[in-house]
Amino acid sequence: RIWTMMRYRGSSTSRRRGVCTSVWSLCVLAVVVLSKVDEEEEHAHPDPNDENHPGMIYIGRLEGEKDEDRRRVGFDLDNGIKYIFGTGFDETHKDIEEKDLHHEHYGPDVVRDVPDRAHGKTREQILHETRRGKLDLSKGPKPFGWFEEHELDGGAVPPRVVRVDPFFLDESPVTNKEFGKFVRATYHETEAETFGWSFVLSSFLPNAESLEEAEVDPEAEDWVAVDKAYWRAPEGPGTSYKYRESHPVVHVSHRDAAEYCKWVGKRLPGEREWEAAARAGHYGPKNRTLYVWGDDQTTEAAKDYANLWGEGDFPWSNKAEDGWQATSPVRSYKPNKFGLYDMTGNVWEWVRGGKHKSRIVRGGSYVDSLDGSFNH
Repeated sequence: RIWTMMRYRGSSTSRRRGVCTSVWSLCVLAVVVLSKVDEEEEHAHPDPNDENHPGMIYIGRLEGEKDEDRRRVGFDLDNGIKYIFGTGFDETHKDIEEKDLHHEHYGPDVVRDVPDRAHGKTREQILHETRRGKLDLSKGPKPFGWFEEHELDGGAVPPRVVRVDPFFLDESPVTNKEFGKFVRATYHETEAETFGWSFVLSSFLPNAESLEEAEVDPEAEDWVAVDKAYWRAPEGPGTSYKYRESHPVVHVSHRDAAEYCKWVGKRLPGEREWEAAARAGHYGPKNRTLYVWGDDQTTEAAKDYANLWGEGDFPWSNKAEDGWQATSPVRSYKPNKFGLYDMTGNVWEWVRGGKHKSRIVRGGSYVDSLDGSFNH
């Protein structure tokens, strides 16, 4: 999913007009009045209702009570979006929060939902890693940009009001077909191809016997390192993206996504921009909901809106209540209020920011559970 900013604010045309007005104001009063009239006739602030991009949705302030009367607020006013950024839990969700905090999560690490296994390491190795591990940032001075995280959703605590300028957002994630056009045009080699391998969910391996000797992620043993797995061969050699051209592309790194955006003349969203689009008007504090469909945490309520794991035991039993066991074609589920698809579930979505070894993904995927009992 990629974004483009509005081109109005700070455009070269606006700057030139500002400079000319300042120069003319040194002349007689008649010239100043004339310049104001000319500006009114030339529309000093272009109308955002005049700009549209195929396949993209405008995210910004709207005016008008009825849907048919709603228009975009012009740049002569504050047309950005303000909302509460941070954890999705507030005073209206105390009962849900209390219930979830007592939920038995997947694996022994109930805070991060990942298993912590030794993998045959010696006692000395484990002690060495413990003594020389990362500092506990919850104690002592805090580095710049650090914030408390909520135990359930990882959101900032306490939540705060933020603002984003208007922008356009693609209606749905980038598909295999769209990414294929980019690769054929630029001969781009993804990082998965460069490194020669990528992770695949253990239950999706085409050869189950390879699991016995497979190399896995130490913090998530259900993910197997598969040689030559990349976007054209999502589960490794012998598999293909064919017949999945309308599915979102997978096995793309943050760098791959940024290169694609550059090619199409767009960019990745900022985290706050993504959140503003995902909330789709539910900005709080009184109308915030945990999900696009409300606060109902049942699979029955979610299956029409999101491709998630469902009721089965992870990673071997996906009952596919939502119709799909793995990725699904984009636009398969109901959009949010803004008309954006797959903002919850299907595949994780890269956003701008983070650090080289700690990039940010949002939205959840088909391997995530609705209740948070396992999230990967």
